[in-house]
Amino acid sequence: MPILAQAPAGGSMGGMLLTFGLMFAVMYFLIIRPQQKRQKDHQKMLDALKKGDRVISNGGLHGVVKEVREDVVLVKIAENTVVELSRGAVASRRGGDE
Repeated sequence: MPILAQAPAGGSMGGMLLTFGLMFAVMYFLIIRPQQKRQKDHQKMLDALKKGDRVISNGGLHGVVKEVREDVVLVKIAENTVVELSRGAVASRRGGDE
């Protein structure tokens, strides 16, 4: 029986590094970068909250901002009903005055 030369089991180290680099680049542009942009846009929205804005909380409460404090937003959700929300609990702003 002739002796057959066996090929190396894997590619070169440089090829592996290139593959991992390409995988990281794809992950960055498809997952990490869009998430960072969403977080930045959400923070801008929270910083721009003002009295009279219509907001929706993470829990689904719809209301109108009555007062904005440093870490807290007072939101009117019904006649004579004002709730205190953490700024981070505001999911979106619909704009407009009451």
